[in-house]
Amino acid sequence: MVRPFGKKTFTVDVRKSIVRGHELGAHPKILATQFGCSSSQIYRILKNNRDDDGVVHRHSPGRPRTTSRGMDRNILRACREDPRHTSTDIQVSVTSPNEPVPSRKTIRRRLQVAGLHGRRPVKKPFHLSWGPREWANHIWSDELKFNMFGTDGIQWIRRPIGSRYAPQYQCPTVKHGGGSVMVWGCCSDTFMGPLKRIVGTMDRYVFEDILENTMRKQIWADRGCFSRIMTRSILRVMSPIGFDVAVWMSWNGQTLLDSMPRRCQAVIDAKGYPTKY
Repeated sequence: MVRPFGKKTFTVDVRKSIVRGHELGAHPKILATQFGCSSSQIYRILKNNRDDDGVVHRHSPGRPRTTSRGMDRNILRACREDPRHTSTDIQVSVTSPNEPVPSRKTIRRRLQVAGLHGRRPVKKPFHLSWGPREWANHIWSDELKFNMFGTDGIQWIRRPIGSRYAPQYQCPTVKHGGGSVMVWGCCSDTFMGPLKRIVGTMDRYVFEDILENTMRKQIWADRGCFSRIMTRSILRVMSPIGFDVAVWMSWNGQTLLDSMPRRCQAVIDAKGYPTKY
């Protein structure tokens, strides 16, 4: 196959064909005309064949590196000092007047070769330094499903081969699961909220109704709003007929979440393993 004009390199097969044609007595000018290149290139191929004792495919070394070893170390050091630095920030910090400025893509390649890939950080609420006052401003809520019979999870047993239908390896079931009840509850550091039964699927409309009609009333009751309203109503009724009404102080029960700072510290000390709490 004749090589098209404009190419600067030959494949190994084409160079072998040129060498084979010269060995059969073809003149380099005839080979240049046949393969569509200059005579000097044919002479160069024949010379390289004599010097290398055969046709050798020489790989190009490629473009020289823009960054030196010292700049590569500076790039890694800047990333390790602050993992939130972008490639633009690292480019500004490692730029030197005596060396060429590396591109942001080059900086990312150097970091990837070192195993420093871009990842999204894990988000974790910072609650370790919270005290009782911060925990007192929050309300915990959750919903839970109680099955009347069995469980929704997968049960496992260990049995020998061929004993699948043995009675001791069977799990009894009830038609339609025997029914279940899903309830919603809430609590804070000073009160335990009521249980709200959830009928149907727990979607955003049901949750909005719980927040509006259950949680808000519980917060009002915890802050004494209902007691003040009831006291004013009783005063309007009892005062005209001569009864004296005394306002009772709200009973402040034992707080439930004073131990949260100790619990957080215990989890950190145990490195995520179980604690005494």
